[in-house]
Amino acid sequence: MSAESLFDANPALDCCGGLNNVDYSQVARWEHRTRGLTRLFGGPYVACYALAVLILLLNVYRSHSITVAMKAHPRWELLENAHMFYTGAALMALGSVFVISSFMALGVTGTFLGDYFGILMDQKVTGFPFNVIENPMYWGSTANYLGLALMNASPVGVILTAVVYLSYKVAVAYEGPFTEEIYRRRSQRCKHK
Repeated sequence: MSAESLFDANPALDCCGGLNNVDYSQVARWEHRTRGLTRLFGGPYVACYALAVLILLLNVYRSHSITVAMKAHPRWELLENAHMFYTGAALMALGSVFVISSFMALGVTGTFLGDYFGILMDQKVTGFPFNVIENPMYWGSTANYLGLALMNASPVGVILTAVVYLSYKVAVAYEGPFTEEIYRRRSQRCKHK
């Protein structure tokens, strides 16, 4: 099956296959430069929470679209066995641990680009799960999608997981250095005081 026929079967996938994370980074960079959302919502916390709600809703939509695509396409016999099903279940459990524990460590503003709104954490989070893997929310989410694909013996799910993975790689490439620069500048300002 070609990617074109996949998107023809479900046109929502072209925007929900994962690329929206790059868009969030662009919106957050715009906010960092202009403080436009902060002015619109009357403060950085309200603006960050509004962006968080939008990100969550779009992620729910993406997950729903991927699930619909998996159900609309044939299963792959190679994946139709108990070993793959339990591997998928284990990936979903591991992914959920990474996603939930990173959210618990970062909170809403740490998870949803609060640093771009000027809401900075006192110090870098280095405890679990960050001491096990960098960007645990992204890779945990990827593990969840792959686990769901394996549990459903879905080749389409595996392909869409790869799209999500690639989009997260791009998002990390944008977010990581930019966030490091935000904290580096704060550190320099604190030294000059």
